[in-house]
Amino acid sequence: MTTNETQNETQNETGTSGAAAHVPAPAQRLPMARLAPAFYQAMIAVDRASREGLDPALAELVKVHASMINGCAFCIDMHATDARKNGEQDHRLLSLPAWRETPWFTARERAALALTESVTLLTRGHVPDAVYDEAAAQFEPAELAQLIALITTINAWNRIGVSTRMSPAAK
Repeated sequence: MTTNETQNETQNETGTSGAAAHVPAPAQRLPMARLAPAFYQAMIAVDRASREGLDPALAELVKVHASMINGCAFCIDMHATDARKNGEQDHRLLSLPAWRETPWFTARERAALALTESVTLLTRGHVPDAVYDEAAAQFEPAELAQLIALITTINAWNRIGVSTRMSPAAK
């Protein structure tokens, strides 16, 4: 088959030249906001309260990182979009899974990311004293409490998103 024939066959199958068509996301299992409205509104209020006093850029890094760990596509998309709107750089967002091997996260961000991992992955050893102590060294007690609230809240949202199959809109 020639290159042109291969390109034409690909175009006929996908409707575009050489690019694969988007595969629809699995159907959402149930609409939580409609079926459990009081709970959903309470979660929105908890979410708002959990962010109080925290740097919005740091909060979005934490939300994206927890969402990546939990595999919540909806939350990854939402919070990466919000982070970019606030000036976050793509290379930092894309390197969150390997943040320890990169030079561009501050000591404060590193402490928050380590705490995010420990709280998110509680079954892998709880929150080690070293992780907690590093976060406590970087954040005032009230900030640390808010950070733990934020991590707890995004984990709850991730569980809602994954269990109900919330999906980001195709772009």
